[in-house]
Amino acid sequence: MPNRDRVIRPLPPVWVMALALVAVAANLRIAITSIPPLLDVISADLGLSHAAAGALTTLPVLCMGLFAPVASRIAHHLGAAGAVLGAVVAILVGTASRLAGGNVVVLYVGTFLCGVGIAVAGTLLPRLVKTYFPPERTGLVTGLYMLAMMGGAALSSAVAVPLANRLGSWQASLASWSLVALVGTLAWAPFTVRANPHHTPGEEGPGRLPWRHPTAWLVAGYLALQSWCFYSAITWLAPTYVEHGWSRESAGFLAAVFSFAQLVSGLLGPVLSDRAADMRRLLMPAAILGILGCLGIWLSPLSAPWLWAVVAGLGQGAAFSLALVLLVRYARTPEASGRLTGMAFLISYSVASVGPLAMGFVRDVSGGLPLVWGILAAIGVLQGLVVLRLRPDLRRVD
Repeated sequence: MPNRDRVIRPLPPVWVMALALVAVAANLRIAITSIPPLLDVISADLGLSHAAAGALTTLPVLCMGLFAPVASRIAHHLGAAGAVLGAVVAILVGTASRLAGGNVVVLYVGTFLCGVGIAVAGTLLPRLVKTYFPPERTGLVTGLYMLAMMGGAALSSAVAVPLANRLGSWQASLASWSLVALVGTLAWAPFTVRANPHHTPGEEGPGRLPWRHPTAWLVAGYLALQSWCFYSAITWLAPTYVEHGWSRESAGFLAAVFSFAQLVSGLLGPVLSDRAADMRRLLMPAAILGILGCLGIWLSPLSAPWLWAVVAGLGQGAAFSLALVLLVRYARTPEASGRLTGMAFLISYSVASVGPLAMGFVRDVSGGLPLVWGILAAIGVLQGLVVLRLRPDLRRVD
């Protein structure tokens, strides 16, 4: 085992580390959620089909899966803090490049670069939480960076269209979020300077992913189903209501409400988990809320659209934030948490990346989006069935 005292002794106060973590986490959804309110105008400008437009959210999610295992290897050589710094810089460059997004190649390459950065940073944050924060505070810290992620998602959804109107183009609106990445870079760099010189590459290798561990497969399966629902919902919620005659700006505000609801449950869920021995008591209500929200949008979309957005958001926010807690709780060590996260993200995000694209295909074939929400409700039911198997006495990943 590595000498952990050697790693943590020079670090700044816990609250300073938490603030730096929050500044990084704020960038882990913006590159994805700033697109859906503008999806129809992007499609029209570039001549993209609904499926091809959906790939703008599919691509970073796919990167989050494919590059998650690479994160542990990068951290082994550069240190986890250094790897996260490089990831935030990648997000900064990828987001800024969208200013030239009128070129389809530039738009997709920039999106790919954002996805790689999100993959590396998102994979390593649970490991950093387990390494640098006391066990009784892991739920709170997880909730805080979940709050930052969902806050960034909500804000970007709400102001994407107004920014495009103010700045004169959807390209400028998307590229403006590079300022948040710049803040994350500046906040994280001092922490990297303090932590990374004490990283010794030879202390412990990244290890193999826990492919034969049944607990790892359960966690990955849960996260795959949850992520499919989340990324499909965040991609197609605003277009659903544009299809029902709403303005793009109003639909963007609805998507923001969906994300703001996640702020509440995303913070509350991990905090409550610090006191919950059996995570199923929190995971099952989250799954039920997600199902109810999708059913409402499917069966009666115009009767209470704001309510459905809130209910679905509460379910998705809690479900995802609690999944992050699972990545810490079901691992024995920080390194094991990194391996579990790598495997879970590889499986879940690779599967989930098909979601927005597949739902776009359903829209192309069926001629509308209502059926999409029925499918997402059914996937939520499968998520609930997996929750039943996440017992507190499951064997931890070594």
